[in-house]
Amino acid sequence: MLDKLALTLLVIGGLNWGCIGIFQFDIVAWLCGGQTGIISRIVYIIVGLAAIWCISLLFRDTRNTVVEDSAA
Repeated sequence: MLDKLALTLLVIGGLNWGCIGIFQFDIVAWLCGGQTGIISRIVYIIVGLAAIWCISLLFRDTRNTVVEDSAA
């Protein structure tokens, strides 16, 4: 559950950075009262923490995951 939430936040952050790069428009700042607004800063921090969490996804061993046979 936490992994999916972190990935969702990371995608939102990536789309925001894409908008900044392409259109020079910061969606988070626009929605939350400017880049220096407290709500915007909280959103930026949460997205940053999600990115740090997602780094752990790169190093997880998923080979031992049990896959259930749906035919059984």
